[in-house]
Amino acid sequence: MKQRHFTKIVSTLGPASSAPETIKALAEAGVNVFRLNFSHGSHDAHRKNVASIRQAEKEIGRPLAILCDMQGPKLRIGTFKDDKHIELHAGDKFRLDMSPEAGDETRVCLPHPEIFKAMEKGMDLLLNDGLVRLRITDFGADYADTVTVTGGMLSNKKGVNVPGVPLPIDALTEKDKNDLQAALDMGADYIGLSFVQRPEDVLLARSLIKDRAWIVSKIEKPAALEHLDEIIRLSDGIMVARGDLGVELPSEQVPVFQKKIVRACRKANKPVIVATQMLESMVVNPTPTRAEASDVATAVFDTADAVMLSAETAAGAYPVEAVTLMNKIIMAAQESDAYRTSLKAARLPAEQTPENAITSSAWVMSETLPDAKAIVSYTVSGATAGRVSRERPYMPILCMTKSMEVARRMMLFWGVESVVCSAKDTLNEVSAQAVDYCRSLYDAEAGDKIILTAGLPFNERGNTNLLHVITVK
Repeated sequence: MKQRHFTKIVSTLGPASSAPETIKALAEAGVNVFRLNFSHGSHDAHRKNVASIRQAEKEIGRPLAILCDMQGPKLRIGTFKDDKHIELHAGDKFRLDMSPEAGDETRVCLPHPEIFKAMEKGMDLLLNDGLVRLRITDFGADYADTVTVTGGMLSNKKGVNVPGVPLPIDALTEKDKNDLQAALDMGADYIGLSFVQRPEDVLLARSLIKDRAWIVSKIEKPAALEHLDEIIRLSDGIMVARGDLGVELPSEQVPVFQKKIVRACRKANKPVIVATQMLESMVVNPTPTRAEASDVATAVFDTADAVMLSAETAAGAYPVEAVTLMNKIIMAAQESDAYRTSLKAARLPAEQTPENAITSSAWVMSETLPDAKAIVSYTVSGATAGRVSRERPYMPILCMTKSMEVARRMMLFWGVESVVCSAKDTLNEVSAQAVDYCRSLYDAEAGDKIILTAGLPFNERGNTNLLHVITVK
């Protein structure tokens, strides 16, 4: 097992990275979670990737999690005559309507009645990732007359965003429901839920997924920010989807909300992924820009649980190099004196429960005992290791569990490494097992200390009540 970076790495698979040997190389370079983007690729292609991930997992001897990301509703305009591009200029009038006929310089189809239902005069629509802005001057049940505020090029099937307006659309389309079932059958550890606007979207997904996978809700719509705490509470993890969020929010607000979301997730003890354009230039270049390196480091200093690569590893020319560079940036940040200072400054008050009192005390011990090598959580569900992760101790957190499912899911949590172990019934047996793992993983020697958290009786859920210091013999 080789990991050691506290902030985890999520890597998206695609045409540039689907070969089994590349997947293994990505894992060896530091990937903890592989993302399968169901907006692209067939179910058969995703199944092959899952098989390659599981084979790489066996070969490197470390659990790897799989995040299957649902496409969600995609709002798009129709097509243009002869598939040509058109260009709109500021002040141009342009009509959107429900007619399926091919568009031209004056109009195009907008096949989404939900948008027409939400329209108001003066409301703006963003097209082509926000490059074109149209303002509604008049509308009816099946048309909208607009004036161009910001001009630009339009072509077939470009996306549409409706900033600041919650739309009456479910987060899961029929395609998503089919993809969801396929992902669960493949053994997904996490399901990425797109287009989350309200808590009900998460509840709908939960009713279909039940406990077969954990839900990562993607915060990509400003409407979700109005219900952030409740969405976090209902989810198992959160993704800050900065690309889509930045289309509808002013760019200067995205870093502000990134920090707010990371902090809220930390408080709720839910893992959070910072995503989109982290090393974007590495799609075509072998090294990132200094600004991109700083962007990754900022997420690390903010104590995000994970950072994500999208096109960099899915379609870029340097997928393994991108992961290698991201790992180096994370390691450089976490080895700095400023990082330890930031961890302490960002520490949250302990929640007033026995379980959190135990894990908060484990953090105190990690700061007090100079010869402590690791905090080991012997856990059934992973909850104890997750609580230790919330404390952000500056040392490895080892999740010992008898469940491979739990071991994989914990790969998204800050600082947690996982091993699948045999169930033990006594403190002496659990302690001996913890010592064995810490000898092999962290070079623990005689006299070193291991901080153990667990629950008595062992092998039962939801009863973290034990804090024990082991001295290696």
